[in-house]
Amino acid sequence: MIALRVVTLNLWGDRQPLARRLGLVADELGTLTPDAVFLQEIRVGDGLPSTAEDLARRLGGDWRVTYRAATRGAAGTWGPTSGVGEEGLAILSPHEASDVVVTPLPDGRPTEQRILLSARLQLPGASVWCHTTHLHWRLSDGLARERQVVAIDTAIRALPGDHPHILGGDFNAAPDTDEIRFLLGKHTLDGRRTHWQDAYGRISPGAPGWTWARRNTSTEWLAWLDRDRRIDYLFVSTERSDGRGRILDARICFDRPSDDGVFPSDHFGLVAEIQV
Repeated sequence: MIALRVVTLNLWGDRQPLARRLGLVADELGTLTPDAVFLQEIRVGDGLPSTAEDLARRLGGDWRVTYRAATRGAAGTWGPTSGVGEEGLAILSPHEASDVVVTPLPDGRPTEQRILLSARLQLPGASVWCHTTHLHWRLSDGLARERQVVAIDTAIRALPGDHPHILGGDFNAAPDTDEIRFLLGKHTLDGRRTHWQDAYGRISPGAPGWTWARRNTSTEWLAWLDRDRRIDYLFVSTERSDGRGRILDARICFDRPSDDGVFPSDHFGLVAEIQV
C-alpha cells in the first residue's frame, strides 16, 4: 500500500489579482507535493485561459488536467467582475486519470449548475477513485444540498471496482448540518444511510478547522455569509480491514497571506494523506 496525498481548494474563479493568486497556489502546492488536487471554481472565458491549465503550467513537470464545465454564462454570472465563459471543476495529478465520469446534480439553476467530477487515478501499485464537487452556496439551500449529497453518494456507489474513494470539494455546509451528517453516517436522507470518513475531523476531532474564515480578508465581499465555518472537506470511503482508506494526516492549507496581504483564495484548503 502507498500513502496518497490529496489537496482540495476552491480557486475563487477569476478574481483579481488572479496571476498573483495562482502563483501563491503553485508555490504552496510545490511544497505540499500532492498526488491529486481537487479544484472548484475553475474559470475559462473569452480572453481568459483555463485557470486549471494555467496552474498546471506554473507547477511545471507532467501535470495532467481533468476539467469539466458546470455552468456557462454571460458576464457577471459569477460576480460583478466575471467575464463571459464557463465555470467548472478540475482534478490535477501527475498520475494518469482514466474512466472520467460527470454526474449532474439536482436543483441546478440557469446560472448555477452543479456536477460531480470523478476520475480513477492509476498509481504505482494502486488505483483510487477521486471525486470533486461544489454544492449550492446559499444559507437557505439546505434542502438542495441534501438532494445533492444523496445524488453524489448514489453515483459513487454505482462505480465499478473495489477501490478506495476520495471525495473533496466545497460543500458550503458546516459539519453539524444534515447534509454533512448524512455523509458521516449520522443522519438518514431519502430513506437511506451511507458512511464516509471526514479526514480533518478524524485527525483533529473537535477543532474548528474553519475554511471560510473572517481572518481571510478575501471573504469580506461576502461578510454576511456566516464566516468562521468549515465548509470544505476531504472525505474518504470507509476504511477497509486491510488498512486501505486509513487517514494518516489532514490539515488546513492555503491559510496564510503573502507578505503584502494577498491570500491565495477566499477559501482555505485542505491536505490529507490516505493509505491506499
